Amino acid sequence: MSGPFLLTLRFGMTLSLYLFIGWAFLFLWRSFKTESELLASRKTPPLSLIYIDHKEKKKIKHFTVPEINIGRDPHSDIYLENDTVSAHHAQLIYHHGQWWLEDLNSTNGTTLNNEDVKTPTIVISNDEIYCGKVPLKIHLTIGDLSPNTQKV
Repeated sequence: MSGPFLLTLRFGMTLSLYLFIGWAFLFLWRSFKTESELLASRKTPPLSLIYIDHKEKKKIKHFTVPEINIGRDPHSDIYLENDTVSAHHAQLIYHHGQWWLEDLNSTNGTTLNNEDVKTPTIVISNDEIYCGKVPLKIHLTIGDLSPNTQKV
């Protein structure tokens, strides 16, 4: 075979190899981009809790985290200063596409819409939770933020 023909064949094979590598990287980049968009769409939906604090003042807290702790412990996400509330009273957890309420073996119990919570239970918007004798109302969409609200 002649020299110019082999040189052309080498350039053609090299160009084919670079085109294949470029196509593979483009395919991987698009795949990662699609996967990241899918994961971004699975974010925790916002949840708002309305309750009366120890100063008899109505409070609204907005959450975008998948786990919310309720109790008398000052480090709880919802701090309820009331003798009927345990230090670690209840927990709201987002998994499997829904919000779940779980009683954490509290002394005075947790109720959801006037029924005792014995096992993790799904909650929906406008459900009413009682931690001991303290009522909390759930809203699954964020409304207007008033001066008394806190976003977490």
